[in-house]
Formats: sequence, structure tokens, C-alpha cells
Amino acid sequence: MNKTSVPADRTQTRTSRLGGWLPGDPQPLGAWLGATVVRAEQAGAPFHPVIVEFQALIENDPVLFMYFTEMFAQQSVLPVPPGSGDIKLANYHQMLVVINHVLGTAPTWDANDLVGLPIDAILEYPMATPAGLAALATPKVNAMLRQVLAVWTSFLDSPASRYVLNDTNSGWFNPAARRALQLDQFQTDPAAPYLGFRSWNDFFIREFKPGLRPVARPGDDQAIVSACEAQPYSIRTHVKKTDTFWVKAQPYSLQHLLAGHHVDEFVGGTIYQAFLSAKNYHRWHSPVSGTIVQLEQIAGTYYAEAASEGFDAFGPKNSQGYLAHVATRALIFIQADNPVIGLLCLVPVGMAEVSSCRFRDGAGEPLRVGQHVNKGDQVGYFQFGGSSHCLVFRPNVIGNFAAQALPHGENGVDSCVVPVKSLLATAA
Repeated sequence: MNKTSVPADRTQTRTSRLGGWLPGDPQPLGAWLGATVVRAEQAGAPFHPVIVEFQALIENDPVLFMYFTEMFAQQSVLPVPPGSGDIKLANYHQMLVVINHVLGTAPTWDANDLVGLPIDAILEYPMATPAGLAALATPKVNAMLRQVLAVWTSFLDSPASRYVLNDTNSGWFNPAARRALQLDQFQTDPAAPYLGFRSWNDFFIREFKPGLRPVARPGDDQAIVSACEAQPYSIRTHVKKTDTFWVKAQPYSLQHLLAGHHVDEFVGGTIYQAFLSAKNYHRWHSPVSGTIVQLEQIAGTYYAEAASEGFDAFGPKNSQGYLAHVATRALIFIQADNPVIGLLCLVPVGMAEVSSCRFRDGAGEPLRVGQHVNKGDQVGYFQFGGSSHCLVFRPNVIGNFAAQALPHGENGVDSCVVPVKSLLATAA
């Protein structure tokens, strides 16, 4: 494996539609939203209790009522991408109608225009308005969204969600989907209904067949491996304890990224960030051999984005650095067996719907503080997705990053997906 020295700070320059979660072209997204609005309104289904509660929160809080009214009114001043058509919802009540409909559906396959984040697609324009930026950063709204997404997760965990696991044009087992997903690389049961998957989420966190992702240099404690199957987004060195993570450059601020835990040990260190594709593997693995020191779930935002990025019709995907500080995320602190590496932190970052972080080892048991893990062992997974993750290292730990780990490419093209458990870096 070719390696290169730790580079100067670098970040992939343009990341709209990262990982294929939403279409690269706004026209099919508008078509999807228009069709979904029609289906939701024609169905006329009564609101789920969680949507009733969401409506009450908006209408009984004067500040939130103002925000949720204005965020739709302010859409009129946003630029509309050429050819997109009118893809804007009229008001918050229509938003609630469409979200209510989505709660009983699972994502469907489309060879070119996958809408893997339907609620993100619903909020794409209003979230970019001044009122939307304010509303979707408030703790009360995010606590409510957590309840909404828990209801959807419950559906995606149920056998009822398997209706999209078929070989029709919109099913995930048709020939085009199988090729795109490289489904033959994953563990399935061809003789069982739905290939043996118990739910949509069970399919989403499918596992590779044994031996397809070997651990790089397993007996070498100098070698650090990739924790996820992900495309490099950013490498930053000499990271500060506190920094202005909300500005255009989105520098990392350790105090906020790590929620105050073990911050001083990492000041001046290095952060590597990479994002996951909608069609890739969604489990996390330990980058080193070591002992689990601390596990934390951090409640954060779901549909926030960096105001410094300006209006982006493609949602919060260009806000990866910012979201690592404010989004719902997990912290896994590992004391490496190699004293040169010492303490490191794996930070799985949830974005939009893809925000359920689960601490689970390879046997499916809860990960425990004090548990020793070998390099490459499973330490958890994103339930329905997960969009990004960071690895945080102390100063003077990284000697070289593997060439494949360096951010490059533009416009969200998956030009360099780093295989999970492959070489990421070598310790100094």
C-alpha cells in the first residue's frame, strides 16, 4: 500500500448529494416530492399520535409557530435550481401530512434517483431559510424529531417494512440494484423469503461474507485501519480545543465535537472524517486493538446545516464538519494497546434520518466499557444509515496516511471509497 506523509489540512471541496442519499439532479427530487404529496393527501390518513404531538408543539409555542410559519413563507426568496420545477411545500401542515405518510413507508430503489432520505427531501428548502436554520437547531424541535424518527425506525425494524425487498423495478433485489449494491458480496439466504432479512433495517445493516474485508496487517499495532466503508472528506491537523466550527471553513472544535470528554488529550492532534454511501456497508469496526474506555450517546440536531454554506438546494451535506459538532452522534473512546497511539475516539455522526447509533459487538451484544477489542472487530452500526464518522487522534500519533485516505474528487462522486478494515494510517 502506498503511503504519504500527513498532508496539510484538506477537505473535499464540493459534497452535494454526498454518498447518493438524494438525487444529484433536482428535477427527479421535485417529481418525487410532488408525487408523495399527492399520495399523502389522497390517502387522508389520520395523524399518528407522534405527529399530533408535533403539531401541538408547533402551534402552542409562539416562537416555534413563528419559525414554522416563516420557514415556508421564506422559501419564495430562495433560488430554484434550473429545471427543478416547483418542489416547495406550502406550509407546516402540509409538511406534517407528508411526514405522517412517510412513517409507514420504506425507501424504494431507483437506479438513478434514489430518495434515501425522504424527510430530508421534504425539508430541503424550508431548512435552508433563516427561520428554518433557527427552528431546526432548537432543542425542543430536535427532541420532537427524535420521537418522530423513533416511530419510523420501529416500522423499519418490523417485517412490514420488507415490502420493498423484491425484484420489481422499485425493489432492492432487482438486477440493477443487486449490481449497484454488490449484493453477492453480502450474507443472504437465497432459499428464504426476502433472502432471509427480517426487516428493512436488517437488510440495511447486512454483513459481508466472511473474508471479503480482511483486516490490514492484523499483527502490526502500528497499522490503523478504516473504521467504516467510507469516502474521505477531511483531514485536519493541529486541531484546537475550541474553534469557530460554524464558519465557512468549518474547523474542528474539540470541546464541542467530543462534548467535553477527554478534550485536553487531543488538543493539537489530527481528525480524519469520511462519509458513507447509501448503498454501502453501515457497520463500524475498531481501527486499533485496545480497550473501550468510554461510550457516550450525544443527543443533537437532525436537520441542521451550516448557515455559512449559504443556500444549498442539496441540503446539509456540505456541512459535514459543522454537523460533527451539533448532530446526533456517538463517542467511542478506545485506549490502544500501542502506547504511541494511546487514547483515540471514533465518532459516528448521524445526519437527517440516518442517525440511530447502536453500540454492538460482532456477536450482537452491547459493547461494554472495559471490553477489549481487536483491530477490525465490530463496535456498532448505524440503524438505517449513518452518514459520516470522525477518528480523533492525539498529537504526534499519525506518521503517514495511506494514499487512499486522502480527500479528493468533487461533486460528491464516490471516487475513493476506503474499504472497511483496510489500511488507513500508520502510527509515528
